[in-house]
Amino acid sequence: MAERVRLSAQMLVAALGDSWAPTEIGIAAELLAGGKGQFPRGVRALPADLVRAVQRERILAAMLRATRQLGYREVRVQDVLERAGVSRPTFYEHFDNKEGCFLAAFDAAADRLRDCIDASALDSARGWCDRVRAALEGLLRFIAEEPDAAMTLIVDARAACPDALVRRDELLDRLAECLDTCVREGGSADAPPSSIAAAGIVGGIDALLYSRLSREGTDDLECLLPSLMYFAVLPYEGHEAASEALAVSAG
Repeated sequence: MAERVRLSAQMLVAALGDSWAPTEIGIAAELLAGGKGQFPRGVRALPADLVRAVQRERILAAMLRATRQLGYREVRVQDVLERAGVSRPTFYEHFDNKEGCFLAAFDAAADRLRDCIDASALDSARGWCDRVRAALEGLLRFIAEEPDAAMTLIVDARAACPDALVRRDELLDRLAECLDTCVREGGSADAPPSSIAAAGIVGGIDALLYSRLSREGTDDLECLLPSLMYFAVLPYEGHEAASEALAVSAG
């Protein structure tokens, strides 16, 4: 039997906080912790709609975990059930099939990644290099904190269904837009820069991360920051500025 996913109160608040009070979500997290990742039978301490929402989050987290461990093509609905600690009828209350569940899990993970990067690069008062460095730090932090989600977004979605590939391309386009905005608002030396440069940089970062995660997993990625900064700065300001950015990031 696979180990069940564990959702902390913080994770549930981040996912459900717009709809439910943090105190209610905290009670849900405590019940799950007491039940080793599963609600006690006949739970009555929470509204039924909240229980249903939490069940859905557990299924999404379980799909990400199963995909990381087994690969999308090998994952069965039963693998998700074992990791979520829910019944088959509960799964089908939320999703029609494995593909629908996977796409929902991908979308939720992609939203969290975009929010993380956007928040990191939000300070428009800083220069563009500092904003890009903050965004890259946010990306690497997301991978470290959410390895299941990161592996799904960067690696496993490539071998999933056609709709997953479309969503993956859309995510890369969104990240390229974020980079392009940082550069334009920060006033790079070659302004106005071509948006193609941002797309190329993001594509290169994606290829590097795919290779690294496929071979070595999600550990110790902080060491990639200097190389990523060099790669990001080089097309805009040349080798000298890129080397300086690399040295700053390495320091």
